[in-house]
Amino acid sequence: MGFLDWVARVNERLEPETVDTPVVPTDDDIANALDRTEELARDAQLPPLVLARVGRVTELVRATLPRLRSTGLNTSDSYAVMATATDYLPEALNAYLRLPRDWANSRPVEGGKTSLMLLVDQLDLLGATMAKILDAVARTDAAALIAHGRFLTERFGGTAPTRTAEPARPRSSNPLDLEGP
Repeated sequence: MGFLDWVARVNERLEPETVDTPVVPTDDDIANALDRTEELARDAQLPPLVLARVGRVTELVRATLPRLRSTGLNTSDSYAVMATATDYLPEALNAYLRLPRDWANSRPVEGGKTSLMLLVDQLDLLGATMAKILDAVARTDAAALIAHGRFLTERFGGTAPTRTAEPARPRSSNPLDLEGP
C-alpha cells in the first residue's frame, strides 16, 4: 500500500455522504393527495359529520393553493397547506380508521371524548387553520390591489373616482301618469 492509496482512502472517508433531499410536492401532487383522502373518507363510510369536515378542509386547501404560490406568503403557511393535504389530514383519518368502529365511537379515550370526537376536533382545527391562511392570502391580494391603485393615482394624478348622478327622468305632463313628478 502506497502513500497515494492511503490518501485516497482518507479522502473517501472525508467525502460527505449523499443525503436524499426531500422533494417538494407540486400542486398536482397535493391535488392528488386531496383526491385520495376524499376517496378514503368516502370508501370508509365515515359519519356525515366527518365527511363534511373533510370536505371543508380539502375545499379550503384547493382554494388556497393557487393563490399561495403567487402571493409568496411566508414559508410556514405554505408548509402548513402542503402538510395538511399530504400528511395531517390523511393521518388523522387513518389513525381513526385503524380503530374498531364501535370502540372508537363509544369509548372515551381522552378528556371524556371518544376517538370520533377527537377526530372531529382535529378536523375542525385543520379547517380553522386553512381558513385563516386563505384569509391571509386574500388580504395580501387585496393589499396589492390597494397599493397598485395608489401607485396609479400618484403616477397619473387625478382624484378618487366620483359617482355620477343618475340622469333625470323625463317628466310626464300627462295627469293620468301614475309615476308623478
